[in-house]
Amino acid sequence: MHCVRLLDPEDVRRHHDLPVTTPVRTLLDLAQVLSPRDLQRAYQEAQVLRLVRPSELRHVLERSPGRPGAPALRALVDDPVLTRSEAEARLLTLLRAADLPPTAVNARVGRHEVDFLWNEQRLVVEVDGYAYHGHRAAFERDRLRDAELQAAGYRVVRVTWRQVEDGSEAVIARVAQALARA
Repeated sequence: MHCVRLLDPEDVRRHHDLPVTTPVRTLLDLAQVLSPRDLQRAYQEAQVLRLVRPSELRHVLERSPGRPGAPALRALVDDPVLTRSEAEARLLTLLRAADLPPTAVNARVGRHEVDFLWNEQRLVVEVDGYAYHGHRAAFERDRLRDAELQAAGYRVVRVTWRQVEDGSEAVIARVAQALARA
């Protein structure tokens, strides 16, 4: 249990009629007690579950100057190459090593946030882990997303965690080939 003297009403929600802190406030509180790696994982998980947006975290940080843990949380929010999963981090490392760095990571394209973007070549690379993409709703959502991105003039390359881990050379070759076709 974590107790505070004063809690801004903006930081409270009701869940099953119980008052609870918002996900962004919870991350701010966790930033005081978690290791940097565990805080990064909590932040990544909150992003994957679409519980927080960087703008919301910046807002809670602006309202909470001097809070213990705030600098660690701010570093995560302000890091432009933060990835949301270990698969994304691994692929980013491979892309940089192959001298194929993306223009942006976890960038907005229209109404979608994409994993990797090469803006000039209008190429998007998405990393799909089974945990978040292994059910019908995710499958349908991914197909609709790809269709919308393609209609907007982007090519979409999808890779899996297993492909990144077990066939990294083939993944890099696919990305290089897609970039060359631009």
